[in-house]
Amino acid sequence: MADSGEASAMPGVDASTPSVARMYDYFLGGKDNYAADRAAAEAVVRALPTVEGVARANRAFLQRAVRHVAGCGIDQFIDIGAGLPTQGNVHEIARAERPGARVVYVDNDPTVIVHARALVATDDRIGIVRADVRDPGKVLDDPEVHRLIDFRRPVCVLFVAILHFLPDEEDPAALVRRFTGALPDGSHVILSHAAAEELRNQAVGDTYRSRSASASLVARTREEVAALLDGLTILDPGVVPLHEWRPRGGEYVTGAGWTAVARKESVSG
Repeated sequence: MADSGEASAMPGVDASTPSVARMYDYFLGGKDNYAADRAAAEAVVRALPTVEGVARANRAFLQRAVRHVAGCGIDQFIDIGAGLPTQGNVHEIARAERPGARVVYVDNDPTVIVHARALVATDDRIGIVRADVRDPGKVLDDPEVHRLIDFRRPVCVLFVAILHFLPDEEDPAALVRRFTGALPDGSHVILSHAAAEELRNQAVGDTYRSRSASASLVARTREEVAALLDGLTILDPGVVPLHEWRPRGGEYVTGAGWTAVARKESVSG
């Protein structure tokens, strides 16, 4: 977007408050961000100089994980906290394996909704829902979700770089259970999360708070991230850094984020 301040903001968009979705877009080299987003993002860069590489590594993980899950036969995806459309979106990756794949993108950022609706206008197998991860019922009951997603068949739900924006008191593990409780056996979860083991992530969290961004950031340990998937079967190689989940070569090496893909199975296995 042009660097012309709040006057250039889309209707209903608060350009003066940094948005985590637009900051992520900035880290990925996108242009759908405003001056406040760029200033906050640069403050994060000062706290974690590798953050742009981390963002790219996170996006690459998402693509590898979606490709794997689609290869396992899943052709329905719900992307929670989807962020702004970019290269290699979930529907594009999934359809390389499953041409008929259907995807619902969920986000609460109005900028994301505006851009995502452009996809919906040209593809009736893509849906967009404005909702918050904190309200699973609203997502799961939405007519657009039910238009595209058949809950009698396995579904993949993505929580990529979203749960670290929820503090412990909001019980992100319980929110994951609310979503997965609505899914049949054979469904999958794709998750990435800021790693507390990267000590500079503490400064990143402080930066989000001090900049009054649309959400703060809470890094968690490997054990805490694994606990978010309690009751699911975590696939090999387990909870691992961004670059270690089934690498294809050339991954950006970073310990700033944890990743996992899990499957829902019956008690009898």
